[in-house]
Amino acid sequence: MFKKKIVLILMIILLIAGLLDLKYEGLFFKLLPESIQSKLVQIF
Repeated sequence: MFKKKIVLILMIILLIAGLLDLKYEGLFFKLLPESIQSKLVQIF
């Protein structure tokens, strides 16, 4: 039970970090191909 809570919290943190990376054009965003980058810029 305790491990499931830790895993759930880590998953939520990673999801939020990924969304913030895309919004502020961080490292993960820069590794994406330009075609995907342009579509993400239109969304965010």
